[in-house]
Amino acid sequence: MATIDLIVLGMVKQQAMSAYDIQKLVEYRNISRWVKISTPSIYKKVIQLEKKGYLTSSSVQEGNKAEKAIYSLTAEGQKEFEALMLEISQQPIHIFLDFNAVMVNLSSLPPEEQKVCIANIEHNVLQLKANLTENLAAKEHATEIPKTGLAVLQQQMVLAEAIEGWIQEVKAGFKAEQ
Repeated sequence: MATIDLIVLGMVKQQAMSAYDIQKLVEYRNISRWVKISTPSIYKKVIQLEKKGYLTSSSVQEGNKAEKAIYSLTAEGQKEFEALMLEISQQPIHIFLDFNAVMVNLSSLPPEEQKVCIANIEHNVLQLKANLTENLAAKEHATEIPKTGLAVLQQQMVLAEAIEGWIQEVKAGFKAEQ
């Protein structure tokens, strides 16, 4: 997946690091909340990118710890990074919200179960918003957080707030029907 390639190449472009360090940075930045990326996919992707010649690795041993591979961006990797930046930025924007699969099928449920599903979605939206609020508060003034990373968190908050308003409209529509 080109998005994972771009994330990994971008992180290694900023600083040489191990797959473990990439995975920890993905967790710290909450990237898996807005891109489907898992720990195993990071390790697989680093190996694939090295085989393609976009990354190079060197073994490093710190103290008594086991050796680990530290990955750096190659000149070919730099070209691929730039190509992916342009390619992905030119693609149409798609917003995939898993709960829309529930929404399009609500009419297949009895009214009480419909309400339960909507309440579940509302709960999850509020939980997302609470997590984003906490994350923004923790990272808003952190100097190591890039402004672009903060911008993504802010974007996620705007979307969560919009979905929160939308769910209220859906609930009002259901009440009006009854």
